[in-house]
Amino acid sequence: MGDVVSTHLDEGRRQHIAEKTGKVLGEFCRCYKEQYGVALFNSVRYEIEGNGGPQAQLLHRKVPLEDHVIYSGNLFQYIEENKKWRNRFCVVPHNYGLILYENKLAYERELPPRVLINSAGYKILTSVDQYLELVNNSLPGVTPKSGHSPILKCPTDFPLILWHPYARHYYFCVMTGKEQEKWRAVFQDCVRHCNNGISEDSKVEAPAFTDAVRMYRQSKEQYGTWDMLCGNETQVLSNLVMEELLPELRTTIGPRLKGKAQERQRTWIQISDAVYRMVYEQTKAQYDAVIAKCEQERPQMESTIRTDMDQIITSKEHLASKIRAFVLPKAEVCVRNHVQPYISSILEALMTPTSQGFAEVREVFFKEVTDMNMNIVNEGGLEKLAEYMEKLSHLAFHPVKMQSCYEKMDQLKLEGLQQRFDVSSTSVFKQRAQIHMRQQMDDAVYTFETLLHQDLGKQPGKDDLCKSIQRILERVLKKYDYDSSTVRKKFFREALLQITIPFLLKKLAPTCKGELAKFQELIFEDFASFILVENTYEEVVLQSVMKDIMQAVKEAAVQRKHNLYRDSMVMHNSDPNLHLLGEGIPIDWGEEYSGQPEAEPAADKRRRAKQVVSVIQDDEGVLPYELQPSSPEPREPDEPDPGAPPSSPDGVEEIREALAKESLGDGVEAEERLTNGTNTTQESSATEEVAVVAGSVPGDVPQGPASEGDRVHCATPASPVPGAEVPPGAGVPHAAPASPMSASPVPGAAVPSGASVQHAAPASPKPSVNAPSEAGAPHATPPSPAPGAETPSPSVEVACHKPSDKEPGKEVPPLGGKCSAPQPMGTTESGEGVQTEF
Repeated sequence: MGDVVSTHLDEGRRQHIAEKTGKVLGEFCRCYKEQYGVALFNSVRYEIEGNGGPQAQLLHRKVPLEDHVIYSGNLFQYIEENKKWRNRFCVVPHNYGLILYENKLAYERELPPRVLINSAGYKILTSVDQYLELVNNSLPGVTPKSGHSPILKCPTDFPLILWHPYARHYYFCVMTGKEQEKWRAVFQDCVRHCNNGISEDSKVEAPAFTDAVRMYRQSKEQYGTWDMLCGNETQVLSNLVMEELLPELRTTIGPRLKGKAQERQRTWIQISDAVYRMVYEQTKAQYDAVIAKCEQERPQMESTIRTDMDQIITSKEHLASKIRAFVLPKAEVCVRNHVQPYISSILEALMTPTSQGFAEVREVFFKEVTDMNMNIVNEGGLEKLAEYMEKLSHLAFHPVKMQSCYEKMDQLKLEGLQQRFDVSSTSVFKQRAQIHMRQQMDDAVYTFETLLHQDLGKQPGKDDLCKSIQRILERVLKKYDYDSSTVRKKFFREALLQITIPFLLKKLAPTCKGELAKFQELIFEDFASFILVENTYEEVVLQSVMKDIMQAVKEAAVQRKHNLYRDSMVMHNSDPNLHLLGEGIPIDWGEEYSGQPEAEPAADKRRRAKQVVSVIQDDEGVLPYELQPSSPEPREPDEPDPGAPPSSPDGVEEIREALAKESLGDGVEAEERLTNGTNTTQESSATEEVAVVAGSVPGDVPQGPASEGDRVHCATPASPVPGAEVPPGAGVPHAAPASPMSASPVPGAAVPSGASVQHAAPASPKPSVNAPSEAGAPHATPPSPAPGAETPSPSVEVACHKPSDKEPGKEVPPLGGKCSAPQPMGTTESGEGVQTEF
């Protein structure tokens, strides 16, 4: 931590921060213990009663996207410690953590990365003006005068800035607008995935946590959606603490900051980041302790629930009937006057962009399979099948190809409704719908894979293969239409509840909440851990509006423009054996259909098993100042290498000079060679595809304590503070707030849980080593490419380093497996040293 930051965070202030954090967490943990018993009861009851929804028609992939790099390439990063821009090689592994290396050579030599970033809670900005506006708002009263140099100067016109309200910021830039769009799509995918950080596999801990957060915020008179309900549990709680702590620190520290406006802003960002780290570490320790205590008590609680289930249900229904008699008349009047007139408007605003997004998912899937079918017919049948199926299997996780689907949701606007119902932002609904889109795309792809693999057992010829692909595509599209309709209707119900229930609770609080204490005596003491008056009251309020919401969604299903199935139309599972197929071993297209000889030397087989290929391929030109492999031994950061090409320029002017010289030297080809990408050995066909070849498993960088690939859900990048561990999970969107109700409300009420839908990631089939992977749709190879068309460029076979599975935010040991001494909390090394950041 710098001297300036240490001055403002002296021992007394640190103690105050720790006490404030402990107070907030103490209140939250009390809420969590109460909600844990309710969630456990709901989970056991659901297990016994088995109230399931409609049967999904598409298969759900259970193996995560392991051992694949989603994206990799070069971009510039601004190093705050020495105020210089440096060229960095960025890798996005299967857990969506952003990993920055000194250069590609360092990545291939398995050197430790410079920075590990967990992007939960970040916003991606593509304009310095946007960033300056947010920075100026973060420290009121400190605004640079016009004409003064801004806090950040970018050497190009294409910045990419990661902004967080509490943690440190990251500054990048690229050379072209096309690169900026690609990286923006990749960064947004990382944010979307990391925000979705609470595991839905845990049917008790996840609802207990989200309900406890909601109850805590409501106790502070904070209703409505919350933008910072994102990341893993520790990150969410840290955001909860910072929401209360930061305004207080801003009031006391802000006036004492010295220097020019830009320096004061920069210092405040560093102070906020340091406080966030302190809060995070304390939060993790305290939350882990309460989790351990609840887990210890769980067997006894579950035994009581199973023994006295009938009595608990009877007691809860009796309590609900008394509360209903008291609350329902008031709630119905409030619904009739303040909610019912606006339900159709909210629903229409939600349905239009959502339906367009799911229609785009269908269109992208149809186009990719159709193009694959044409290419297989034109290029040799089964011999090309493995190559194209590997690309198709990762379609849902291709940030660039899925971007057109996600962009449809960006049109969502609630406008006046947003202020009326206290909706802080529509981002929670956008991210939730986008997560559903990605899941439906992967389900459709996986179902297509499974059916095609089954059909290939008949050994079809080229013509038969073409007909089979077309027939299976039509079959899968019918299943997609049904499943996407079900998912959208569930999403609409959840969104309407998330908007209206907090509004109703806030309206009813003055007349109802103070009277709830008298109902406590109706609960038997033995059942007090499983029945809460507050939860039962909210279930009654939900019932008051649920009928209107269900009716509105039902009426919307009749409108053909939204392509929804009516509730009365039930598509029975026409493939009784299809779900049994999904239980089998993941399909390895490269192994079965790539034409590899069966007898293969053991050494080559092991090497191929280690080889990992990016989901996205990028064979682009070399940056003029990118470091090339010139010395077998790594050098010290400041040690010059006389045989190496010029290193990355340090300042803005030097970068611009280098770009100018390069463009003058090579004329029209300069722009192509300055594009952000990786080295290629091909001279003639380097194109604008996306990313690189990822590498072999490192031998000397120890892996993290938990293997992300072993989980059946999308893993979340690690906890953002050095030394912190992330609880397993990637389920709840949790950009979206929790449902206003607990997991299972009053019997008979079909209450959608606003918290989530499980999000599984795809299996990763072994790729053929030299198979190219295109950023665009595959096409038959023409004699000469049409203008603007993308042509495949063979990827370079490189024995390179698989990104460390150390969770982002953990210390990364140096080569040789020896861990370096941990840095003091909140500190980083110089711009040339390892930074273990968010």
